[in-house]
Amino acid sequence: MNLFGLMTTSGSAMQAERMRAEVVAANMANAETTRTAEGGPYRRQQVVFAADRGDGSFLNSMVSASGSMPASIGANSGMAVAPGVHVSAVVTDPSPPLKRYDPGHPDADAEGYVSYPDINPVAEMVDLMGATRAYGLNGSAVQAEKSMIASALEIVKT
Repeated sequence: MNLFGLMTTSGSAMQAERMRAEVVAANMANAETTRTAEGGPYRRQQVVFAADRGDGSFLNSMVSASGSMPASIGANSGMAVAPGVHVSAVVTDPSPPLKRYDPGHPDADAEGYVSYPDINPVAEMVDLMGATRAYGLNGSAVQAEKSMIASALEIVKT
């Protein structure tokens, strides 16, 4: 890895974590959305990260606080890119919507049940805290590398 390799790696991780935070925010904002343009309730979205394994292939992993999601969803080979983390996809959670009895709601079915998104605010907040923490740690790594580079330049000057 070259002198600026850590900045590339941390920068890509910061971009991925920003996207993860945006997806969590969209999930929280749509937690009560019962009707979308596609029809039916909003479906929870999740970010899939792809990490460079160093040999030109990537390992996709689901990032979620939910224990029911798999730790990995497969590997694929592709072109080698800069080392780091990349968002390979934003996928829809396959869990069925929650049914609540509310016969007066405009989206109620014939039996009076309304389909709501299966979004757990606690799990979403855990995802958001994880994304925020990872973003901050990568920012700290960039600052530490900048400090090391500055120190190395001072050594070269003397």
